[in-house]
Amino acid sequence: MTTATSAPTPERVLQRLEWQVVRRLDGLLQGDHRSLFLGAGVDLANLREYQVFDDVRDMDWNVTARTDIPHVRVYHEDREIEAWFLVDLSPSVDFGGADGGGRDKRAVTVELVASIARLLSRHGNRVGAMLYSDGDEVAVTIAPRTGRDQVLRVIRVMLDAPRRPAVGATDLRVLLEAAARRIRRRSLVVVVSDLISTPGWERPLSMLARRHEVLVVRVHDPSESALPDVGMLVMADAETGEQVVVDTSDRRFRERFVAAAASREANLAAALRHARVDAQPVGTHEDLVRAIVRMAGRRTPRRGMAR
Repeated sequence: MTTATSAPTPERVLQRLEWQVVRRLDGLLQGDHRSLFLGAGVDLANLREYQVFDDVRDMDWNVTARTDIPHVRVYHEDREIEAWFLVDLSPSVDFGGADGGGRDKRAVTVELVASIARLLSRHGNRVGAMLYSDGDEVAVTIAPRTGRDQVLRVIRVMLDAPRRPAVGATDLRVLLEAAARRIRRRSLVVVVSDLISTPGWERPLSMLARRHEVLVVRVHDPSESALPDVGMLVMADAETGEQVVVDTSDRRFRERFVAAAASREANLAAALRHARVDAQPVGTHEDLVRAIVRMAGRRTPRRGMAR
């Protein structure tokens, strides 16, 4: 007799992440690394003449050119921030775990959003979320609030989001443009997606980054870039549902697969450069704590964002 395994509840998911991830992050994200997530926003407070030892990155070149006197911007740091999570739960994120690890991109997305949201909410910051699955509209919008209950609310919505059948290509423009309309206050915007989408999302992402501090987290699976030699295999496009039978024992086929994956990576890198936004990769095979610490170490918050 077998007993069905019950689905994890939001409380169980959060308790596990608080113990396994958030507690460890509190000890590892210190100093400047911690400030990348907590109070990353700054407001322009004043202008003054340049002094020795001022940071050249704070120079206001427009004022300097007008007055012929070097001026720097003086900032007031906002320690309490509003954070929005733009979550891509389209059909392609249901892929992953083929190496036996058992974690698909959706599971990693839920854990990543929940962990960073809890890390922020513990310090009095408001967190909100917008979830996109497919079609031409955002599925769910959760207004920003503080506290642990808000993180549970975000987790519950992600866990309850149905796994959509493959009906067509994802269009991330829908999510990014909806966020630009909805998020009025300058915020930390965390985009969590595998970035598998129809073209055209670069401009709305760039426009979003002009007003907000934007962190793009690209969730990926190792088997998306390399195929194991396992003989005949049925491959399906998670976005369109199209299926094809391939022979993975064919070395030349595997080489073509790797080359196609490299081409996609190059196109994605070019699109991100066009948007002037960096994407931090997180693999389904990675330890989540190490991945978040690595992300923090690679980021430098922008200062003086347009209001």
